[in-house]
Amino acid sequence: MGVGPGPAGAGSLQKDSKVAAAKGQAVRASRKQVTMKGLYFQQSSTNEKITFVFQERENLPVAEDNYVKLQVKACALSHINTKLLAEMKMEKDFFPVGREIAGIVLDVGSKVSFFQPDDEVVGILPLDSEDPGLCEVVRVHEHYLVHKPEKVSWTEAAGTVRDGVRAYTALHYLSRLAPGKWVLIMDGASALGTIAIQLAHHRGARVISTACSPEDKQYLEGLRPALARVIDVSGGKAHVAESCLEETGGLGVDIVLDAGVRLYSKDDEPAAELQLLPHKHDILTLLGVGGHWVTTEENLQLDPPDSHCLFLKGATVAFLNDEVWNLSNVQQGKYLCVLKDVMEKLATGVLGLVWMSLSRLMRPKSPWKGSRKIKEEKSKLFSFNFVISQISVE
Repeated sequence: MGVGPGPAGAGSLQKDSKVAAAKGQAVRASRKQVTMKGLYFQQSSTNEKITFVFQERENLPVAEDNYVKLQVKACALSHINTKLLAEMKMEKDFFPVGREIAGIVLDVGSKVSFFQPDDEVVGILPLDSEDPGLCEVVRVHEHYLVHKPEKVSWTEAAGTVRDGVRAYTALHYLSRLAPGKWVLIMDGASALGTIAIQLAHHRGARVISTACSPEDKQYLEGLRPALARVIDVSGGKAHVAESCLEETGGLGVDIVLDAGVRLYSKDDEPAAELQLLPHKHDILTLLGVGGHWVTTEENLQLDPPDSHCLFLKGATVAFLNDEVWNLSNVQQGKYLCVLKDVMEKLATGVLGLVWMSLSRLMRPKSPWKGSRKIKEEKSKLFSFNFVISQISVE
């Protein structure tokens, strides 16, 4: 015989509801008490001293609107452009470190339409992000993320996304890459250079590249499909312009993607690392009619004779600034298409992950000279994969 809804039953229900409420309060309290460690970058007022600081952070609030709460599984380091942050009025006392992330969606806001909990995603945190990628959980707008293909590992996704976007932008948006085109990619053994070579070969282009050391030359000569020519500039004897004109039958190359250029003569460039860069006149000489020069040199200076040379050839100069995608909301749709296509090419084997050697990461004046200590601390501070797979240095 069942018990009717009398006073005893009502008391039992009230008791159960109080227990449930108490449990809910305990869970919420425990969540509030959770702290996480995040890595930040601090620069002295004179911009000479660089310090990496681990800071404890409160657990992130519940995701709202178009924001996604993400558990980071892998993060890659890239250069922190403090100059650009200053120009964009985004200066901070502490800059979050690590923007290329891959992870699992934990929670989504009410207006999120692309993702749901447990989705595997990859993306690049925006310039004004308050959260460092080197943290267990971050909060990010859904328009900075795309789905990670199942075949792609966390490490591959985080380590390839930025240079994949840069190479894609340079070859598909800033120049007209097409089958049969001659493409010169400077410093092809770098992460950007290797991915650009892979994209160019995928489109059927003929690729020439430069090597900054004998080891880089050996690496480039082992790539398949094979490069048309590898120019070893480490000894300072090879002339890039002459080599390219010889290889192309005097016609010049259709697309140039540089890794920086010398604006002055070698006698006026005391820095040893600048000696390996081609002079801007070399680029102008080897550029073919209707060619495209995509430069990473933000302070490029062209004199009137240089501009006249470009005019006679009907050639163009474009500046590679991959941050431009995040600086204009109008470009958001194209940006997501680029991210998605980079991941698809990674999943199908068109692109491959590039690991930078430790000797290249620890170059003099590198803003990541502290990375060795960061790697030593990883097991004590983070439970996810810590990846240093793409690092650009000035």
